[in-house]
Amino acid sequence: MRRATLALALLAGTTLPAIAADAKPRREPSAAQQAQQERMRQCSANARQQSLHGDPRKAFMKDCLSKRATG
Repeated sequence: MRRATLALALLAGTTLPAIAADAKPRREPSAAQQAQQERMRQCSANARQQSLHGDPRKAFMKDCLSKRATG
C-alpha cells in the first residue's frame, strides 16, 4: 500500500507541473519589443563584424543602440 501511494505521489508530482506549464498561452512581443530586438541584432552583427569583445563591445553597443533609438 505504501509503495502504491508513493508511486502515485511521484507520478502526480512529475506530471502536474508539466500539464500546468503547457496550459499557459505564449505572448507575442509588441511592435516596440520587436523593433528593439531587431536593433540589438543589427548592432550585435556589426560588433561581431568588427571583432569587438569586452568593454569596447559594450561601448559600441551602447552607442549603436542609442543612435538607432533616436534616429
